[in-house]
Amino acid sequence: MSGAAMVSADPIDAKLVIDGQEISTRAKAPEGYPFPEVISGWLFREAETRALQEDSFSNPGMLIVEEGITAWSAVEGTAGKSCASCHGDVAESMKGVGAKYPTWNAEANKPFNLELQINACREKNMGAEPYKFDDKAQIGLTALIKHQSLGLPMSVDLEPGAMKSWWEKGKDVYYTRTGQLNMSCATCHEDNMGKMIRADHLSQGQVNGFPTYRLKDGINSLHNRFRGCIRDTRATIPKAFSDELMALEVYVTWRGTGLSIETPSVRQ
Repeated sequence: MSGAAMVSADPIDAKLVIDGQEISTRAKAPEGYPFPEVISGWLFREAETRALQEDSFSNPGMLIVEEGITAWSAVEGTAGKSCASCHGDVAESMKGVGAKYPTWNAEANKPFNLELQINACREKNMGAEPYKFDDKAQIGLTALIKHQSLGLPMSVDLEPGAMKSWWEKGKDVYYTRTGQLNMSCATCHEDNMGKMIRADHLSQGQVNGFPTYRLKDGINSLHNRFRGCIRDTRATIPKAFSDELMALEVYVTWRGTGLSIETPSVRQ
């Protein structure tokens, strides 16, 4: 963080409305959360950035949702199926689904996020190859499915399987300082929340808007952002969907409990 401008700024007090639907950008913190309130990253952004997200026609992230619509109906694999073959209308079958991930997968004996579930469906039900990390169709389908939960509260169930132990591991990852800069997730998103680093305000680091469109580098998946943050601390970068990053996803999703799904959000 050396050389960064650290100017404190409280999040604004504003309402986010998308397509006539009010999106909850504040929620009561779950027990054990370090702040009294859970706050969306949208409230930390500049007015122009917030306005882009409010208007679905202007939101550049909606282009990746369109990619997801194409992928949803694409017939691939030896079974000659598409996502729509089993699930039908995405607006009906996927409503509320994205707000509950990651979730426990008993067969794999680990938490699955949407990307892992999509790949499992492709292999098992479509006879298709799994997507490579950050394939445009993978990000598109993830964004499309999450978008069907727009405005619904995010929640992760810690009861099934060993989910709580993954939460604990994710918490350790969140607070462990690593890399040449000796920083953790908490260094920015707790210790310096609300301050400005370079040209951006540090938020609580909520994930309710992922995949998100970042104005400086385009669409970002969640694990892309995880890896980018770790890279910036000059630490060894874990593989996407590694146990370390899946545990972190479980933990940070819990940290946003009660916030509305905003996918695709727009950030600086």
